[in-house]
Amino acid sequence: MRPPRLPAAVRPAGLTAILLLALGSTAAAPVARPAATGSVEGFVRDGAGRPIPAARVTVAGTALGGTVDSAGHFLLRAVPVGRARLRVEAAGYLPAEAEITVRAGATVKRDLVLSPAAQPASEMAKVRGQVGQRTEMDRADVLMAAKAAPAPWRRQNEEWNTEAYARIEENRFFEAAVSPVSTFSIDVDAASYSNVRRFLTQGTLPPADAVRLEEMVNYFPYRYPDRAGEHPFGLVADVGPCPWADDHRLVRVALQARRVDTRELPPSNLVFLIDVSGSMQSPDKLPLVQRAFRALVQELRPADRVAIVVYAGAAGLVLPSTPGTRKEEILDAIDRLEAGGSTAGGAGLRLAYDVAKEHFLPEGNNRVILATDGDFNVGVSSDAEMIRLVERRREEGTFLTVLGFGIGNLKDTKMEQMADHGNGHYAYIDSYSEARKVFVREFGGTLFTVAKDVKIQVEFNPARVQAY
Repeated sequence: MRPPRLPAAVRPAGLTAILLLALGSTAAAPVARPAATGSVEGFVRDGAGRPIPAARVTVAGTALGGTVDSAGHFLLRAVPVGRARLRVEAAGYLPAEAEITVRAGATVKRDLVLSPAAQPASEMAKVRGQVGQRTEMDRADVLMAAKAAPAPWRRQNEEWNTEAYARIEENRFFEAAVSPVSTFSIDVDAASYSNVRRFLTQGTLPPADAVRLEEMVNYFPYRYPDRAGEHPFGLVADVGPCPWADDHRLVRVALQARRVDTRELPPSNLVFLIDVSGSMQSPDKLPLVQRAFRALVQELRPADRVAIVVYAGAAGLVLPSTPGTRKEEILDAIDRLEAGGSTAGGAGLRLAYDVAKEHFLPEGNNRVILATDGDFNVGVSSDAEMIRLVERRREEGTFLTVLGFGIGNLKDTKMEQMADHGNGHYAYIDSYSEARKVFVREFGGTLFTVAKDVKIQVEFNPARVQAY
């Protein structure tokens, strides 16, 4: 576990804390023999040989897959031996498949070529005429696929990589006879898991400080019991073996906030704050941001409202606060966004908060949702200034959700701090599937807070626990 953190907000989702205990030695469990596997490596390009960044390569019939890097390269590990079928998909291109044979311990080299899927204007008119017969999500997907193929993106050299992560210090053991009580703040972010997955699917190890264990654990859904009676939380605690140390035990403390049906949630006053600076041009940034927010728009209810603020060299209001019944207007405003310019993040954040305050709902959910690759290089930019701004607006009742996108420029440490101090949620979106997880399957947990400044206190029995 990490050192105690800022008290975080609790969303309608489960939380798991893992504690490492020294209890005495036990016999080691038998180790199962791993299945034989190999690797698949290659490049995804268009017909002219240009790389297609952010294409998604998967192994059919398995959960294996990954997103290619800025050079179009992919590497899939632990692929079962035998015949397999690769499938590659990318926004603006027709999907393609290829048959391969994987051998134990070997790497199969296979490049993939995609063809543009742009449609003529007559076809687009036909699609728009059928909107009444399709769902809003179908319409957004068709429009995305019909856009021209994305331009090739420059390969990011190591010296251009400015990603930043806060240093993680490993906790020391505390003797239960001396300090039997442990108090720590909870955290329900899960950005670390999808960010680490991004590195691994590209065939590289993540920076050590990018791996936040509590977020790796909390990424997955668990069927914890709901809260009972007047208690605000349901609680589960159990003990299990420690895989890497036979004389240790792992203790799980799981907290389940009350589950709330989406239809019963209070109305939302949302402001989408979208970074449209020049660094957001690549397909895994602004185009993916647009798809992510289209997914969220489909979940809006009539009582919800959305405004859109963008920032590049300056900040501006693209869409005034609009009710959820007017989804077409919101989708069209998202479709019109283009990237270019510097990054006036501070001005954009202030404007977004001002718009949220103008339409404040005393009994509702007032929230700014920031989507960016993490850079703030014009105006208010220091971490301290940003945090003070976020805290002040938090006390006024407007919370902050932060979404990270793209590679090479992610300011993970700043984005996590902003979400924590804003009583919000921090997520890293590495694919459209992750966007749907955050905005569709976990809609209530992402956008609604049921408790603030929550801490857990655990007392250990020195007669049973040596140290933790």
